[in-house]
Amino acid sequence: MTRPPGILLMCLWLAPLAGALAAESSYRLGSGDILSIKVFGEPDLSFDNIRLSDAGTFPFPFVGEVRASGKTVQELDEIITRGLADGYLVNPRVTINVVTYRQIFVNGEVESPGGYPFQPALTVRKALALAGGKTERASESKITIIREGDARQEPMKATLDTPVQPGDIVTIDESFF
Repeated sequence: MTRPPGILLMCLWLAPLAGALAAESSYRLGSGDILSIKVFGEPDLSFDNIRLSDAGTFPFPFVGEVRASGKTVQELDEIITRGLADGYLVNPRVTINVVTYRQIFVNGEVESPGGYPFQPALTVRKALALAGGKTERASESKITIIREGDARQEPMKATLDTPVQPGDIVTIDESFF
């Protein structure tokens, strides 16, 4: 069975979107993330830019201080929906999106060291591209990552294809010929 060319083009267009949605569904929220929260039919309960505090929380009308840190968007959606349904709205419909992910940090032998917003499916190679690429003294093999959730802050060895997580610190060491 052959498919019309339009269907194939639509599948090619939707494939990256599906990957981003799958990554966002497992993404754990944390301090610095900016969210969009929409409550259908309730403009006073809809917000375009809510930044999570240092504690990973934010205030929400009728619900109070919401602890979002460590939760997925779906889990947060359920918390707000339950809170609004508890005596305030009948059958609330809530939609939450991550507007801006918290930063990752790239330092060492890169052209523009600094903080960059996390993106789904980010690897060390892509993080280096965000930082302007490697300097001529950069090592191909001396790459480390310190994970945000690691209490010991122990650098782990990485490759160019190692996935980068939100809050990670990526370091490219100098190569000694």
